[in-house]
Amino acid sequence: MHRMEHRRAGSFIFPADAKLEHSLIELNDIEADVPESMNSTKTLLLTGGRPIYVNSLSSREMDSLAALCDTLLPSIHVSFSGAIDHHSLLTFFSTSASMAGTPQHPKTTTSKEGSASFVFMALVDVVRDLHIVWEIELVDPVSLLSEILSNISEEPGTDTAIMVIQLSLPYQDALQGLQLVFPLFVCVFAYMLACEKILLFFQVDEKNENPSWKAIGYCGPDPEFKTQTHGAKTSDQCRYRRAEDEEEEEELYGPLHRGLVDPAHPREILAETLGRSGFHVSIHSRRKCKAPSISSPSLTIRCDAVVVGSGSGGGVAAGVLAKAGYKVLVLEKGNYCARSNLSLLEGPAMDEMYQGGGLLATDDLGVVILAGSTVGGGSTVNWSASIRTPRHVIKEWCNTYELEVFDSKLYKEALDVVCERMGVQSDIHEEGFNNAVLRRGCHELGYQVCNIPRNSSPDHYCGWCCLGCKDGRKKGTLETWLVDLVNSGNGVILPGCEALKVLHERKKGSNRDTATGVAFEFNNGGGEKDVYVVESKVTVVACGALSTPTLLQKSGLKNANIGKHLHLHPVAMAWGYFPDSSPSTEWPEEEKKSYEGSIMTAMSTVVANFEGSGYGAVIQTPALHPGMFSVVTPWVSGFDIKERMCRFSRTAHIFALARDRGSGKVISPSSLSYQMDVADEENLKKGLEKILRILAAAGAEVIGTHHCKGNTINVKRVSSHKFERFVKEESARGLRNLSTPICSAHQMGSCRMGVDPKRSVVNQRGETWEVDGLFVADTSVFPTALGVNPMVTVQAIAYCTAQSILEVLRRKKDGY
Repeated sequence: MHRMEHRRAGSFIFPADAKLEHSLIELNDIEADVPESMNSTKTLLLTGGRPIYVNSLSSREMDSLAALCDTLLPSIHVSFSGAIDHHSLLTFFSTSASMAGTPQHPKTTTSKEGSASFVFMALVDVVRDLHIVWEIELVDPVSLLSEILSNISEEPGTDTAIMVIQLSLPYQDALQGLQLVFPLFVCVFAYMLACEKILLFFQVDEKNENPSWKAIGYCGPDPEFKTQTHGAKTSDQCRYRRAEDEEEEEELYGPLHRGLVDPAHPREILAETLGRSGFHVSIHSRRKCKAPSISSPSLTIRCDAVVVGSGSGGGVAAGVLAKAGYKVLVLEKGNYCARSNLSLLEGPAMDEMYQGGGLLATDDLGVVILAGSTVGGGSTVNWSASIRTPRHVIKEWCNTYELEVFDSKLYKEALDVVCERMGVQSDIHEEGFNNAVLRRGCHELGYQVCNIPRNSSPDHYCGWCCLGCKDGRKKGTLETWLVDLVNSGNGVILPGCEALKVLHERKKGSNRDTATGVAFEFNNGGGEKDVYVVESKVTVVACGALSTPTLLQKSGLKNANIGKHLHLHPVAMAWGYFPDSSPSTEWPEEEKKSYEGSIMTAMSTVVANFEGSGYGAVIQTPALHPGMFSVVTPWVSGFDIKERMCRFSRTAHIFALARDRGSGKVISPSSLSYQMDVADEENLKKGLEKILRILAAAGAEVIGTHHCKGNTINVKRVSSHKFERFVKEESARGLRNLSTPICSAHQMGSCRMGVDPKRSVVNQRGETWEVDGLFVADTSVFPTALGVNPMVTVQAIAYCTAQSILEVLRRKKDGY
């Protein structure tokens, strides 16, 4: 046992007499066997009471896996004297990855369609039903795991772990060496590291609590929010719950309760329910031995318009069409989470409301992607920023891309209408921790900083809106446009439905096909898929920039631009630590926490280049609860990552978001490629340089970036010369090759709008060049990256597209 030394400037968080034992576990001393309480007959914290998965790894492979996991996140023995809450800290540091159940969660998969497999799903299932998002052709994950973990050396538990950790090489050097020998291992290792970290903080017990939260200063779900039951409530879970009256129904299910229809109801009940809303429904009989298919569906629904997707694009289109008197059916792949039945638990909420359980990524893991997948889409889980289309973007889209619609009276009207409908305003009654730091630092340095317009009230002080809005004061589509749809009496929403194909046919005398509807599938409640068909006069696809291209291609569209020109608004972050017990400062207030308060209220355009080309980076703040905080935090050692996590509640994060010239391609919703442009990387570096200065000027004690080296500096203890050198060196580091986490919460451009079918997918009306009556109304139609939060812009475009659809519907003759 020895005293813990301060290995880097600003690395301490413990009392001076805190003592550390075995900061690096000797691999040969690791006990692979887990306690009886964590064995395969028990349930894990992560599952919330569900049985753990049975894996197909051998005992030897499990030994290796446990050793690797515990090398990355070991049990560390520390002693404290005078710590405020030493018990929770001791528990946190002494909990290893295997004690948290990581090795007990391997879930193997078979190859997808015989040609590819999801890498790493075979290794660890860290979040229930977590989807791994890159595919490696002709690689079987179990064989890969076995070869990596068992065949490098003779002794299980000493092979890969020794390779990575015990070579006396820094983490980043080990990765570089490994990439030369086995490039795939780098991706697997990087993902495993992220999964291990996130598991410790996502998992909850039957009381919806996590033993690590107290040690890191996290309260869990919003204390002011009282859930009616434990856990997240979805349309699936609430299916058979009956309310006593209309008021209780709205309290249970939210403002959309009258318009939500469960497709898994018996066909006769579903037909009757839809019939009462004015939809024509035909039930088809079929032989018991014949499975339903697109050509032989179980049921057909007829309407004026079918809208695939309920987010900021689809929700607006559906609401406008329904209010105009047309029958509109909305199909949504995700489930509906009523605001009163939310859990506001990071793990369950991300698993339920985000695509890929919140851990989607490009194929090379170069960009981690957040994309909403629930009723209301991204508007349900976004951070409230409601910024109008910047003038320089409108000018570029009009002049360079010849899209006159963006300089039209209609588009100006659309911006006004959608902002009014969402209640967009810029006032702030109280600013949260991160935004207060950003604003103060900018003021100290003379950088431009402004209020961010938001679709929430001035007193909306909530840091959990990324997990669903608890009270409806954030006006996403499920509180606005979809409510218009339901209140009109002309529309219904079917959650849990995945569109299979847009149906279209060539009509006599026409040289192009015309859209006739959509085929979709859903789980019928008995563990089987059923297929229904919607026949419509017009079809609107609004699945988002990651899913719309795949649906169009599956539907037979051949336009070469489909899926290309994907922009991601890449984000890089820096952080600053503000101790809550420093006697030298009274700001930020001791009670302020990093995860509380409105997520976005301040923005700096100091490196945005709005007055020039418009290609630069805006500076804003993120929502980071413990799981996602741990994912972006660099891993230097098992001790270091836990030390950093103990600063969680007083660590401010600020990010730079680039308007990217670089682009990628959508191969499938779970397979994306992306190449960051050199200019985009430079703009992010410029942003990081400003952010580090902002954090220091605001009073941070310790600052750093998320580069894998994990360098930090104690601003209070160094000379100005050393500070300048640190800022310049850290902001100049490369951002590629997994050296720094790059994130994206905005995806756009993959079915872009244009005036030439050779260079675009849809025309200015939002209609596809190939199929009449088929419209696209989501961020995929953006001609370029936008450079700011896209909610207002996509809603305005969808509003304009809806006006074009109304013209088509008015011209259509009665009948289907």
